[in-house]
Amino acid sequence: MLRRILKTIWWFLLLGILTIYIYLGLATFTSKTVIAAVIKLVDAPGEIVYRSQQKLNDELGNYWQVILFKQIHSNSNQISSINLRLVGFPGSQELAHPLPLKITSDTGKVLTAPDIFLDEAPAPTIGQYDFKDVLPQLPTKDLLIGIPVGRQNFINLSIPKYVVQEWQEVAIKP
Repeated sequence: MLRRILKTIWWFLLLGILTIYIYLGLATFTSKTVIAAVIKLVDAPGEIVYRSQQKLNDELGNYWQVILFKQIHSNSNQISSINLRLVGFPGSQELAHPLPLKITSDTGKVLTAPDIFLDEAPAPTIGQYDFKDVLPQLPTKDLLIGIPVGRQNFINLSIPKYVVQEWQEVAIKP
């Protein structure tokens, strides 16, 4: 009799453990983990930098590091720049300089951000664009960025809504 009770308890314990494993396994498939953080750095005496950094892939499957950063002179609270830097991982196409970045909203509105590297970039797969005038005009929706790889050729990079929201958080930091 005791043996039967212990066997029943053992089966309930195993069933409980199995249920927990199944629940945790399904939860990992249904939830999206988003680690969004705006980082504050003190770059030099009197200069503060707010930064958002993401790793996204383009339409060809190549990964890009997408960094939006705002530099502020802390003694005057004056914004010196808001830039978007794109860094292509190995295998990414070379960027054409000094062509502007093309930003398309979900409504079809097209904005352009001028290239900061007018002459030469630090590496062929690095681009940096002036976002000071563009950022206030961006909707809080998914965007499509056209990265210039030739006079008329672009590689599209989808920017999810949560990244745009993070960029707008950078914009409002004091």
